Amino acid sequence: MRKLLAWAIVLIILISFFAFSSFFSGEKKEGQEAKDTSSLPISKGSTYYVSPDGSNSNPGTLKNPWAKPSYGAKRLKPGNTLIIRGGRYLLSDFEEDVIRPASGTSKAWITIKGEDGKQPTLLGKNNLLTAIDLSGKHHLRIENLEITNDKGASFRDGIEATGSKANHLILKDLNVHHVDEFGVNLADVNDLKIINSKITYCGFGAVGGPEGKDGGWTNILIKGSNLSYSGHYYQGKGGPSAYDRPDGFGIEPSNGPIEIANTIAEHNRGDGIDSKSKNTYIHHSIVANNFADGIKLWGTGSKVENTLIYGRGDNDSQTTPWSSIVIGTEDKDADFQIINTTVDDLLGGNYIMHVQYDNLDTPINLTIRNSIFSARGERSPVFLADSVNLTMQNNLFFMPKSENVLVYGNKNFTSSQILKLKSANKYGNPLFIKPSSGKKGDYHLQSKSPAINTGSSKAPSDDLDGNKRPKGERFDIGAYEK
Repeated sequence: MRKLLAWAIVLIILISFFAFSSFFSGEKKEGQEAKDTSSLPISKGSTYYVSPDGSNSNPGTLKNPWAKPSYGAKRLKPGNTLIIRGGRYLLSDFEEDVIRPASGTSKAWITIKGEDGKQPTLLGKNNLLTAIDLSGKHHLRIENLEITNDKGASFRDGIEATGSKANHLILKDLNVHHVDEFGVNLADVNDLKIINSKITYCGFGAVGGPEGKDGGWTNILIKGSNLSYSGHYYQGKGGPSAYDRPDGFGIEPSNGPIEIANTIAEHNRGDGIDSKSKNTYIHHSIVANNFADGIKLWGTGSKVENTLIYGRGDNDSQTTPWSSIVIGTEDKDADFQIINTTVDDLLGGNYIMHVQYDNLDTPINLTIRNSIFSARGERSPVFLADSVNLTMQNNLFFMPKSENVLVYGNKNFTSSQILKLKSANKYGNPLFIKPSSGKKGDYHLQSKSPAINTGSSKAPSDDLDGNKRPKGERFDIGAYEK
């Protein structure tokens, strides 16, 4: 009896131990929600420190930190964290100063981050290629850093990986600005997250890179970021840069998917967003006052939703060949969607949107639903090649200074004829609160807008502001729900 009781006690202890271990192991069980790893530590390991008043002969502790971020980064192992303490760090030598960390592992990421509450500044000079080189690296987090030039000195890229393919990267809470070329310059990259970052005043573009050799950009998320004022700085001056069309986001042919969410791309001297990738999904974003095209899509499976596009030309009165939306592909039967998007243009003199203009004989599928196209300038209709297989439902058009609203192959549709397309498409002034060009506008709807309660129920569940749809009896047309 005593032996039986003893075995029972042992069994109870073992069950309790394994239950306790499972609870704290972090292993996801059925019914638990997956956590967003972009805002949480991936793993725990040793933490090291760098400080402007440190020494590379120190052990890298909080009390005795290293001096150079590049020195500290080279000594990291999987699971380690390097905290760069607040202050200014000059980077001038390609071999000595460029930060080249080792790679982490799937269970032990390496983190390099600025001190909480005291964002450090990395200052480039001497035409340095980059502050951080991530070529061929993986399982890395770079957080809370400011990267810029030193008093107008030549300094090319903020972060780059144009060598071998990079994988599993998180770039979070960064402020990259006033660099001569790209803020983030990548060729082949898989599983990249750019979160809550401000990348502005970059000579060649905020985020982009050369054509890749291994799939280009795949599994990408850019969220809560600002990709603006590209080309408004170059080599210590206000621009323009040596590159004639610096974009907010511009990448070469890639496999995707690319998701750009809750992001602003404005006042770029090139395009706002130019994606040659397949499966590009742009939503809850504002693309405003860019000199050239607003959004340009080249790859099948791409979609624009809950997005505001306005201010083509950035208040420059000269007529240009650019458009608010461009869709063009050589891929037969490619699919594109524009859903609950608001487009406004004052400049005129060119199509507000053109689809397959340079690929007239290549058939594609295009769905336009619950969207507003307002072209207040002269001669600025929508152009669709005859090869476009069109599904157009519950859209509102307003082109008061254009003879035609829609040019579809050899057919022209005026404001009165647009109703003949049926499917609840209509013509009328959308009555925005404050339309603008070159400056910030307010594209919420006035109370008497014809866009209110006239949309299709095939709409997203919320609007650009994150408000639930519908608010009224029916869904509204455009990016904002009244």
